[in-house]
Amino acid sequence: MQVTVEDVSALTKRLKIALPKEDVSKKIEATYRKLAGEVSLKGFRKGKVPRTVLERNYGDRVRHEVGEELIRETYFDALGETKIDVVVHPEITSQSFDDDGGFTYAAEVDIRPQFQLGQFKGLEVEQPAVTVSDAEIDAELARLQRQMAPLQSVDGRPVQNQDMAIIDFQGYHEGEAMKQVTGENYSVEVGSGRNGREFEEQLIGLNKGDETSREISFPGTFANPVLAGKTVEFRIKVKDIKERLLPELNDDFAKDVDAKYATLADLKENIRGRKQRDKETAQTGDLSDKLMAKLLEGHDFEVPKRLVTYEVNEMLREMEARLESQGLSLESAGLNRDQLVAQYSPVAEKRVRGDFVLKKIADQENIKVSDEDVEKGFQRVASQYNMPVDEVKRFFAKRDDLLPFMNELLNEKILQFLRDEATIKIVAEAAAAAAADAQAGGEEA
Repeated sequence: MQVTVEDVSALTKRLKIALPKEDVSKKIEATYRKLAGEVSLKGFRKGKVPRTVLERNYGDRVRHEVGEELIRETYFDALGETKIDVVVHPEITSQSFDDDGGFTYAAEVDIRPQFQLGQFKGLEVEQPAVTVSDAEIDAELARLQRQMAPLQSVDGRPVQNQDMAIIDFQGYHEGEAMKQVTGENYSVEVGSGRNGREFEEQLIGLNKGDETSREISFPGTFANPVLAGKTVEFRIKVKDIKERLLPELNDDFAKDVDAKYATLADLKENIRGRKQRDKETAQTGDLSDKLMAKLLEGHDFEVPKRLVTYEVNEMLREMEARLESQGLSLESAGLNRDQLVAQYSPVAEKRVRGDFVLKKIADQENIKVSDEDVEKGFQRVASQYNMPVDEVKRFFAKRDDLLPFMNELLNEKILQFLRDEATIKIVAEAAAAAAADAQAGGEEA
């Protein structure tokens, strides 16, 4: 086997692998012998078909199979000879059987970028102080009130904020009925935002029995991709209007929420503790995002294009899976794949660059995933999905499933290291929100 390497770009190499006639002819002979024992041709007994007849009828198939097998069997050996640090699967750009009986193929591969680590210890970030206000507790109590309140139909007044409107509706875009935007006896809690505030606000003031049309222009960033960026005419019929009979906030209410609460004060204390924990958990993720942004500011280098493409495709697959769960596809949701690729590519490039930086930090600081880390990871997944731990382990038993999981655990461990090493300035929540808004405004500019 002869291997030569050519530079395609700074991060892409082309390997040209030439295999000798002896190796190729053995593989071809073995394939024809196997084929002779499998095929039946009219006029010949099974296993007695002459080689020339097999070549005439199956030559292209044999060359294809042999070529694929030769590539599979020799690629990694060829790669080992080059000492190239490949980071993505190869793209076979050509293959041919040579006149002298040999076989030649070319594979393009992307290599790991070389860069110097900048500062990653002692990164300075601001974090808001974690506090839970009385207003937040009151808001949670109000939510529990609504959740536990019975509904009662009302007559003689139009829909108000906080009402439950029961409607039939059909959406139209450019005069055509939208199959995914329709409902009968559909319940809309006005003011909740669950159906989009743009839609819910159009119901306020309507009376039971009203039939009307409302046109809404949805922004391109609207959460529902079926509606995002579209002007939709909604034809609506109000079937019923219901209001909630809110229970009084007292000790009996607390007991109705859960018998473990003896008083309303007990319930408030539980809400405060839970919200404190939720904020602290969310803050961990927020801190990691800020640290990654700081890291990327200090590490600007080219990344392999194929890895970026792979990351974009993963993001598209996730979106398609979400749409599929709603009975939709990209096309039926009015989404353009090329536009999504352009939208996702900068994000994907940052993810790829960030992963290279994290892994280099792990190498330098000798950060590794231990058996204990893996066990804790399994237990966390089991708790999250309410599954037995043994079932989770069986799920990850396949190498293809385990590798992404191990990579996630390693990244979590590196980020924990960075958080431990960071210089964190605690600021008031209002100041932190203002700083975040200012940063977002700067990025948009």
